[in-house]
Order: sequence, then structure tokens, then C-alpha cells
Amino acid sequence: MENNKSHWENVFFTKKPNEVSWTQDYPKTAIDYLENLNLSKTANIIDVGGGDSNLVDALLEKGYENIWVLDISATALENAKKRLGKKADLVHWIVSDITDFKTDIKFDFWHDRAVFHFLTDEISIDKYLVLVENALALKGNFLLGTFSENGPLKCSGLEIKQYSESTMKQTFKKSFEVFNCFTEEHKTPFDTIQHFQFCGFKKKLNNETRTQI
Repeated sequence: MENNKSHWENVFFTKKPNEVSWTQDYPKTAIDYLENLNLSKTANIIDVGGGDSNLVDALLEKGYENIWVLDISATALENAKKRLGKKADLVHWIVSDITDFKTDIKFDFWHDRAVFHFLTDEISIDKYLVLVENALALKGNFLLGTFSENGPLKCSGLEIKQYSESTMKQTFKKSFEVFNCFTEEHKTPFDTIQHFQFCGFKKKLNNETRTQI
């Protein structure tokens, strides 16, 4: 995990947003999905692997009041804070590897675009499953985006695990009901296309909290 942290600190220290493939000028997919849920502006929202993405800016502009941004890279979060200026004080910032993250907060909306697919072993995947199960509020919503089976095999030089709609549903079926699944073609700053698989889930009402690993 320490090697992963060093890797991402170096990425965000040496590269600007237009030099990394995942950059979006505006996070339309996440915002459209969130607004369709009609959540309260006081809903607890977390962007996992948010780094220095523009989702937090859009959430603040939409008037959401309880926002958490988590990333393994402190440099990425500092970049976002500098961009936001005084508005950064309105956000909760968390530096953590997702598999080490522990929280007592119950989130109404959990957003993960391209973190989960970096977890390629069963132990890490199961840690993530337990975490998101426990961290979501009753009736909480979860939007997950990964590289699809037509997407890249690596990101930022690291191996990833591709998902189809079927395998994503299978992975989360124990504790989540599927709300909506769709694919998306992301145009990178380099004018290349990355194929993503997204699925939106809602926590099952009969889900029991599992012990974190």
C-alpha cells in the first residue's frame, strides 16, 4: 500500500490535470445521476478517489453541504484545496488508501469513478465490499465506474480489473440492489477514448452490517 501511495503522490506532484487520462472538465455523469436521486442538500456525499477532480466544485455549486473527498494522495487533495480557495473549508478531506479507510459516518451517496478497478486481489476487493456496505446509510446510493471489458488493461502504469455489467452486478449482489447500469466513452485530454462500465446501486433494506477486515 505504501508503494501505491508513493506512486500516486508522484503522479499528482509531477502532472497537471490535462496530463492525466481521467480528467473531466465537468463530471456530468456523476452530477446527473445524483440529481436524479433527489437527495437533500444536507445528504452526506463522499467522492472516493476524488483527488483533484472537479466533482467537488460541482457539488458545492449545486449547494450540497456535507461533502467528503477521499484520496490516497495528499498532494492531489492539496491541489484541489488550492483550486477551491476559501470554499475548501466547506469540505471534509481524507487522506487514506480506500482499503484502510474506517468511518462512523453513514453516507447517503458514495461515488467511485476508477478506484475500485485498481483492487485486483480478492482480499482487497472484499475489504472494499465490507466498507461500502457498512458506510452507506439505510437506503443509501452507490455509483461505481470502472474500465469495461472494452477498456484499458492498465491505468497510470498500474494493472486494473475490468468489469462488465454482469460481473459488477455479481460482485455487489449480496448487499445491493441494482438501480441502473450503463456504459460510457470517456474522451481523455489526449483525444483517446476509454470505455467505462457504470452501475448504480441502492443498499438492500435487509442488509446486515459486516465486521471490517
